[in-house]
Amino acid sequence: VQLQASGGGMVQAGGSLRLSCAASGINFSINTLDWYRQAPGKQRDMVGTITSSGATNYADSVKGRFTVSRDNAKRRMYLQMNSLKPEDTAIYFCRVGYPDGRIYWGQGTQVTVSS
Repeated sequence: VQLQASGGGMVQAGGSLRLSCAASGINFSINTLDWYRQAPGKQRDMVGTITSSGATNYADSVKGRFTVSRDNAKRRMYLQMNSLKPEDTAIYFCRVGYPDGRIYWGQGTQVTVSS
């Protein structure tokens, strides 16, 4: 199983970024896909989730600004981030969860938002 996150970078407040996570070695379509983030000195928190049926859920702090999506044919998941704020600065991780409880993490991509 391999998850490769990309798309991070530096952006000014109010800007946008789109993160992508490419998966290999897994039955992609049956899994719940998540984005997490971890800021320096803080715990890793869930940002957004999309189930195998396409239902989504978001942390309150990003609702209305971030959108999680998936392309099962391409084995990719995405995180569209709009209206970025300095407090969104963190390392962003993609995660895949199997129905049987197995979880796999990607390596993370850095997002830095300047004020």
